[in-house]
Amino acid sequence: MELLGLDRIKAAAALLAPVIRRTPVVASRALSERSETEVWLKCENLQRTGSFKPRGAYNRIANLSLDERADGVVAASAGNHAQGVAWAATTLGIQSTVFMPVGASLPKLAATKAYGARVLQVGETVDDALDAALDFAERSGATLIHPFDHPDIVAGQATVGLEILDQLPEVGTVLVPTGGGGLLAGVAVALHHLAPQVRVIGVQAAEAAAWPDSLAAGKPVRAGRMSTMADGIAVGLPGAVPFAHVAEYVTTMLTVDEDALSKALLLCLERGKLIVEPAGAAAVAALMSYPVAELGLRGPVCAILSGGNIDPLLLTRLIGHGLSAAGRYLAVRVTIVDRPGGLSSLLGVVGKTGASVVDVAHSRTGTWLALGEVEVSLTLETRGPNHRNDVLEALAESGYVVRVED
Repeated sequence: MELLGLDRIKAAAALLAPVIRRTPVVASRALSERSETEVWLKCENLQRTGSFKPRGAYNRIANLSLDERADGVVAASAGNHAQGVAWAATTLGIQSTVFMPVGASLPKLAATKAYGARVLQVGETVDDALDAALDFAERSGATLIHPFDHPDIVAGQATVGLEILDQLPEVGTVLVPTGGGGLLAGVAVALHHLAPQVRVIGVQAAEAAAWPDSLAAGKPVRAGRMSTMADGIAVGLPGAVPFAHVAEYVTTMLTVDEDALSKALLLCLERGKLIVEPAGAAAVAALMSYPVAELGLRGPVCAILSGGNIDPLLLTRLIGHGLSAAGRYLAVRVTIVDRPGGLSSLLGVVGKTGASVVDVAHSRTGTWLALGEVEVSLTLETRGPNHRNDVLEALAESGYVVRVED
């Protein structure tokens, strides 16, 4: 496969310049201190439609012939690509149809419609939606706009790399959230042509990681499992076009677990004042979860925040999950004697530790309880892992048998 040249990437940049936002890069003191080098965040969560996706979608659609434009475009997506295609097509005056799974989040569904697409919900997964989109393309003549597997898509995403080089000329390492590989391939090829000394690191969710096995096999290999909160990078099979570029220009692919993604999202929100979806926080998760020596960073470092489209309900749950993973929440069950003052004594021990009680549930009906026993479920707010351990030690020293809830 012929790899992208710099001329094609620069042409995409010229095409996108009037319509795409030049997203900011912002310094992260928290990540810089942890990484022992200067760390910046490339905020594609602030891009039009809330992710980097319009770059590739617009470049792909704008390069269609007049006859192709007349037949419209079709796409399949659970969210970010759907919005990118809808916005790009409407901006260019082209009809768009987007197939989304039945379970797609309501905010992403509403946004895709608001950007001008005709939305049809089909099946349970993006693969089901893609099958429907392919069938629609064959019947209607509409052009399928693939989320990552096309040279024009990769060239559009490569403009993120051009901006990073312009904004951080001395950048030494770039970390890129990775699903199908369009963004990673684009950034890697742009940096290869203009700054080959820059190290590019791809980051996948461990529960949907097709790239490590694919790179080892020398060809795209389908992921063995797909169970991650990071739906934006939950892609079962890398694309052929991105794979050719990633295999050539990227030497490191990392994976991050669900706890790491939650902690990263929380850090972006709390310290960076940035709303980021789990997939968009993957690069930050890698910086937070891998030892500095293992990462082998060359500074300055740029971590791409690839998207910020998150359902408010999911955000609420993820904040709780992130706080728990960071040692800021502690949920326990404690069995106490059912007599006056029993609960007060338990809460007194907790109060002396400085933990804040978020919730209390008091039950006498558990079949595992002996006569005269009560189970108390406590949710506590703590100040971090060390304080969390202090609370558990204080309860144990007071004679309480504690079961920690995951």
